[in-house]
Amino acid sequence: MANQQITDTRQLRSIFVHHLNRMYFGKRYLDSTKDDLIKAASFSNLQLALTEMAEDVKRQICRMDDIFNLINETPSDESCNPFKAIINDDFCLEKLQSALVLKDIDIILYVQLLEHINITSYRMLKMLAHVFNNKEVDQLLIECFDESVEDDRLFVMVTEEYIGKK
Repeated sequence: MANQQITDTRQLRSIFVHHLNRMYFGKRYLDSTKDDLIKAASFSNLQLALTEMAEDVKRQICRMDDIFNLINETPSDESCNPFKAIINDDFCLEKLQSALVLKDIDIILYVQLLEHINITSYRMLKMLAHVFNNKEVDQLLIECFDESVEDDRLFVMVTEEYIGKK
């Protein structure tokens, strides 16, 4: 297969909107489940980190609302959203764990998994955003990306504190 560069602006726009929708509805779903996630954590600093992440999620949703407005698009929920699947399947919040530490570490693991998906997705959106030639869209994506990177670092610090790594 020959190397091909996507140059069709309609196609690039469609790809951008597709991924923005995935991020948007994944974040909205995470926002709707955040209270259960915070309550499931037993380690107080993990609860604080989850609360901080939840505030970032709200800001990211607002930024994505702004992006949709700036590019004259309306959010459209997709039936197959990988973020929803990860939250539903992997957090397993309804399952009882034999040790609270196991549930806390599971929460940290999957929150970091989500943040890594966010980082990669925002990076991809930043690359695709050139099709709009809109500095405000670029800036909003940078802010979302930076928050995801900071949240990932926060959960690394919480993990190190929790397991006593020096």
